[in-house]
Amino acid sequence: MLRLEMHGTDIPNAGPSETAATVGALATPALLLDKDRLDRNLGRLSSRMDARGVVLRPHMKTAKSIEVARRACPSGLGPITVSTLAEAEYFARHGFRDMTYAVGVAPHTAARAMRLRKAGVDLKVLLDSSEQAKILGDAGRAAAVTPSAFIEIDCDGHRGGLTATDPSLIAVAAAMAEAGVKLAGILTHAGESYSLYTSDALVAAAENERAVAVAAAETLRAAGHECPVVSVGSTPTAHFAEDLTGVTEMRAGVYMFFDLVMHGVGVCTTDDIAISVLTTVIGTKPEKGWILVDAGWMALSRDRGTAAQRIDQGYGLVCDLSGKLYPDLIVWQASQEHGILAIRSGSAATLPDLPIGMKVRILPNHACATASQHELYNVVSAGSDAIEAQWPRMRGW
Repeated sequence: MLRLEMHGTDIPNAGPSETAATVGALATPALLLDKDRLDRNLGRLSSRMDARGVVLRPHMKTAKSIEVARRACPSGLGPITVSTLAEAEYFARHGFRDMTYAVGVAPHTAARAMRLRKAGVDLKVLLDSSEQAKILGDAGRAAAVTPSAFIEIDCDGHRGGLTATDPSLIAVAAAMAEAGVKLAGILTHAGESYSLYTSDALVAAAENERAVAVAAAETLRAAGHECPVVSVGSTPTAHFAEDLTGVTEMRAGVYMFFDLVMHGVGVCTTDDIAISVLTTVIGTKPEKGWILVDAGWMALSRDRGTAAQRIDQGYGLVCDLSGKLYPDLIVWQASQEHGILAIRSGSAATLPDLPIGMKVRILPNHACATASQHELYNVVSAGSDAIEAQWPRMRGW
């Protein structure tokens, strides 16, 4: 293997073979993960679901990391949720056996999913039409396995799925039976909860999610179909649900890391956000009130999810290496490899003195999108500058 000669003290952040000793020695931009915050976030929701007798099925679409998955599911078997079949294959290679692929199936994904079932993975898939039921049944017969699928229910108009009162709900269940597809249950996602920001509204969204899901399950059972699993989930509703009667499992993903969108919704504080992007000051424009850094949208993502919230955080909030926020300092603009830091419009705060070469951290708008820009996590503990490990992330579909 060729090895490039390195000069200086920076350690490349793209290769898992070497780990910088400290955050200050990392080449930037780099993705940091505070494992203490991660573990605290994991424990918070796990305890909440345990107290309500509901199985937590963590969604690995945010972390995409076996190390994080093992902290979320110490058994190493599941249950977990995945958003791509590449994720399913990755976690299967690491021993996970109980998974839900929470994306509607097409012919090519049905065949690929059945190969995983053939290999001994209890992979359940998602559908909302009789056409998909037939596709899945054909794929199951071709692989000589019995498929298992959820019927997706639309609880708030956010994405796909059938409403709980749609007459075709029974027809889809009948088509599944005819095609030889086992009905695992129903699955819904309260995606519209991401646009809310008051406790009352979030509690109401969680109750609507629960009520719609339970109503759909009861409709199927009344028609003679077994519906063992009632699966709901979004990070906001998971944390605000007061009554989960009739629900058997909860799915959530971004709760592991949290982000500024979740902060704007009211689910977490900035002290709960477990990931950040380390960046270096590369220029100043005091006449414009700007500080330039080497993290643009390639490192932060182009996600502007907070723009629709009460407080627009630009492309992220800026903090020092210890995690202390600079008052009202945001990533105001981002190009491919440049970020422009500036004081939030309307603020009386003053631009901090950040000399060229100084490193700062950016809290992300959307943890899933920001993490996806990076190959690995540089793992740190709260209050320490030491890098304890580098955890690779998987990518692809």
